[in-house]
Amino acid sequence: MTHRTSRRMPGVLVGLIAAVLLSACGPSGTGQSGPVAVEIDRNTACSLDGMLLSDYPGPKGQIIYADKPDPEFFCDTMELFAIYLKPEQVRAVRAVFVQDMGKADWDAPKDGWIDAKTAWYVIGSSRQGSMGPTIGSFGQEADARKFAEKYGGKVLPFSGVTPDMAVLDGGALHDSKM
Repeated sequence: MTHRTSRRMPGVLVGLIAAVLLSACGPSGTGQSGPVAVEIDRNTACSLDGMLLSDYPGPKGQIIYADKPDPEFFCDTMELFAIYLKPEQVRAVRAVFVQDMGKADWDAPKDGWIDAKTAWYVIGSSRQGSMGPTIGSFGQEADARKFAEKYGGKVLPFSGVTPDMAVLDGGALHDSKM
């Protein structure tokens, strides 16, 4: 290493450290490390069917796509997974959020948004969402297990939820009374 190169190294190193520290600040220096969930209000409608989210029980979801700054909302986690896990889903996703039902009221959920990819899910419980059978979402595995003990179902991480678990028929395909 020449004398000239060794003098430039501290400047390069300082520049790299500054870049790393600034990237930790997130967008616009907000301290956030990426997109943040948007709270629903009385007028927030489902992107699929226009239903008002606040009118129905159970966990809600939202997806923030790379090509759109505002989230698309879902009145049910079943809908969220049905869209997110579609094989033809080709839009780049920046973030996926669900409500932590370990902290939110099932019958009137507010707030409690968590990263869907770090959440735990209960599939096949007796609790209903806006469209019938739904997928319970929880920030802590222990909360998901406690819910499953009380209402039935299987506890899975995000990666364990498959497209065949997220069917939007409201259970009609399995209703033998029809």
